[in-house]
Amino acid sequence: MQAAKQDTLVGTEPLFSPVRIGAIELNNHIVMAPMTRNRADADGLPNDLMVEHYAARAEAGLIVAEGTWPSVTGQAYCRQPGIETAEQIAAWRKVTDAVHERDGKIILQIMHAGRIGSCRIKPAGVETVAPSALQAQGEVFTDAAGMQPYDTPRELTTEEVVALVEEHRQAAINAREAGFDGVELHCTSGYLPMQFLCTGTNRRTDRYGGSLENRVCFAAECLQAMSDAIGADRVGFRINPGNTYNDTSDEDSVASHVALMQAATRIGVAFVHIMRSPVSEIDAFALAREHFGGSLILNDGFAPETAAAAISEGQGDAVSFARHFIANPDLVTRIRKGLALSRFDRKTIYTAGAAGYTDYPTAAE
Repeated sequence: MQAAKQDTLVGTEPLFSPVRIGAIELNNHIVMAPMTRNRADADGLPNDLMVEHYAARAEAGLIVAEGTWPSVTGQAYCRQPGIETAEQIAAWRKVTDAVHERDGKIILQIMHAGRIGSCRIKPAGVETVAPSALQAQGEVFTDAAGMQPYDTPRELTTEEVVALVEEHRQAAINAREAGFDGVELHCTSGYLPMQFLCTGTNRRTDRYGGSLENRVCFAAECLQAMSDAIGADRVGFRINPGNTYNDTSDEDSVASHVALMQAATRIGVAFVHIMRSPVSEIDAFALAREHFGGSLILNDGFAPETAAAAISEGQGDAVSFARHFIANPDLVTRIRKGLALSRFDRKTIYTAGAAGYTDYPTAAE
């Protein structure tokens, strides 16, 4: 895992000027993308390993902490953190304090999984819920019983959807109490906001289903509620037009995501975290520049040089890296100094413990 010296990278300078995204001042244009790593305690409490992990990466201009459930009905994975209880808020505070002590900025990704999950993961008696009672194809790992099929969810009532919007408002408040500089709503990868947005997962006939305007409502209402609670300049959302992960499908993904971006623009949220589309016909970055009025954080498949070029050319305001941050806690320093990047071990991405999480050395080490 030791990094070797190589010729200094040319043309990465655009990454190292300060940039403002909403109310948050970033020291550079390099963002750590949210990554599920399954290191929290069994009851969703962030722990000392997570404090060490995030603090080690605080030189990023911004850290987007991993997808975190606003209520336990939204838990997708074993050892996934929550932001629902006083104990979870206090535990996250240790993480944010450690990042801020190193002059870093950190926001929390709020992620309700909807139909993605298993009763073998959630506490006894906690239901799996979704816009419609449609089981996702596929399986999820459980500590209790290995790989298990996704639950068949119960369809939410209209009143329950309204209550879920309130849960997202409270999650934003809780995140600020925990010391986060802002929040990001997870609107892709087949989780709850995307389940409402897409025709393949939303068969509702109330005001949250049917027309495109109705299908956008849940995510838009969550963004509005979170913005009302903590300020729109501290709220963003993540999307990936064309994504079919977790058995998601949509008759017109471009139209759906354009409508969501336009709604978010009217609300005035600070940023969209836009992932490169897996569909070659969709230029997600161009769509975001055309239809969203706030800052753009670009994601997926960037090398340091191409990230710098994207910033220099005005394609976005920042670029996020995921995999590079796994094995390179000092990624910003390595890019700045032109040092080689270490490779991560796929076998330890989701396993419990320090291995593959806090044991990657810096270049200096």
